[in-house]
Amino acid sequence: MQSESGPTTAGIIGLGYVGIPLAISMHDAGLKVIGFDVDQDRIASLNQGKSPLTHIGDAAITALVGGGFEATDDFSRAAECDALVICVPTPLSKMQEPDLQFVTATMDALAPHLRAGQLLSLESTTWPGTTDEVLLPYVTRAGLVPGKDFHLVYSPEREDPGNPDFSTGSIPKIVGGTTPACLNAGLALYGRFIDHVVPVSSTRAAEMVKLLENIHRSVNIGLVNEMKIISERMGLDVFEIIDAAKTKPFGFTAYYPGPGIGGHCIPIDPFYLTWKAREFGVHTRFIELAGEVNAAMPQYVVDRVVAALNRQRKALNGSRVLALGIAYKRDVDDMRESPSVTVMERLRDGGAHVDYSDPYWKTFPKMRQHRFDLASVAVTPDTLASYDAVVLLTDHSAFDYEMIQEHAPLLIDTRGKFRHAAHVIRA
Repeated sequence: MQSESGPTTAGIIGLGYVGIPLAISMHDAGLKVIGFDVDQDRIASLNQGKSPLTHIGDAAITALVGGGFEATDDFSRAAECDALVICVPTPLSKMQEPDLQFVTATMDALAPHLRAGQLLSLESTTWPGTTDEVLLPYVTRAGLVPGKDFHLVYSPEREDPGNPDFSTGSIPKIVGGTTPACLNAGLALYGRFIDHVVPVSSTRAAEMVKLLENIHRSVNIGLVNEMKIISERMGLDVFEIIDAAKTKPFGFTAYYPGPGIGGHCIPIDPFYLTWKAREFGVHTRFIELAGEVNAAMPQYVVDRVVAALNRQRKALNGSRVLALGIAYKRDVDDMRESPSVTVMERLRDGGAHVDYSDPYWKTFPKMRQHRFDLASVAVTPDTLASYDAVVLLTDHSAFDYEMIQEHAPLLIDTRGKFRHAAHVIRA
């Protein structure tokens, strides 16, 4: 139960890329942590001290379990928790509109077990107003009053899987409360394990902060992806251009192009704001244009592959193509919204025989919208030589780039790893 110094037991709903690092940080700060999920395999794995994430080792999970952590699907145990933190996915529907099914399902499961004295925090990225319009009614229907006998806050996650320079505790945390008392409770909770907690005026402001951060990245990535296309047409190396531009000590931030955008945030979050903006009669043309540019990049890569094969008097139909890297970014096992998968699908749809190699995925994972029945191919000189084209999609550190450059008969580079190789096709 909660002590005078604050919460003693925390419940984390959603044990993934956000929830697991959060659980470790809370545990290290002295909180008892209960993890909630609906994935039975993940629950069993965690309780056995096994990590489902490659960038978090088994030793960290073993220490977590040894310190009293439990993973469960029994949501009645939420009543044991002084603080409840929701870290579930917020995807888009087929119509590119917000899909809060995981948030509402979580609240349905928690609602019978909410009690006075608790703090509820939503960390999932969403549109401004979600905490007030979706979560608050659950609290009031339970007979609880935010700011008096219950606290409700929004604090957007800022995890960057695989980034060695930042951890959950060292990344500044935004917190917005439904009332001033709620805000103070949220600051007290996160202040126990976050080095720098940043208060904002409301939950809506905190929700908008998260969208701005990710839309900023989406727009700038869209710009640099377009610059890549222009540079290629002009015979220029966009990576040389970027590296030279970033020598300016002010007014420029370097972003780098690729085969598209991936991860749970950048491809999805802008659409949460464009959807909500329509309620206020605003057409977010700039944001949507960036999304269109980024969404078109996988096809640009496919077109470059087709053109490269044509110059060798080969058709895409019937060609053997090896995709290097299927994760959405370097050195992680995160497949969410990976543009690599879209490139592979379109190559396959064009008649190519497509294989992949990725050090983080021995077999192609099950995905909601994509299906490949494939196992990762070992990258050897003989293997490389057996393909008509090799496409670098995710620049994992584990790849032997010197060997790849030497033995791939046709190499298409979407990440700028082979900048000084004359025979490499940039895409």
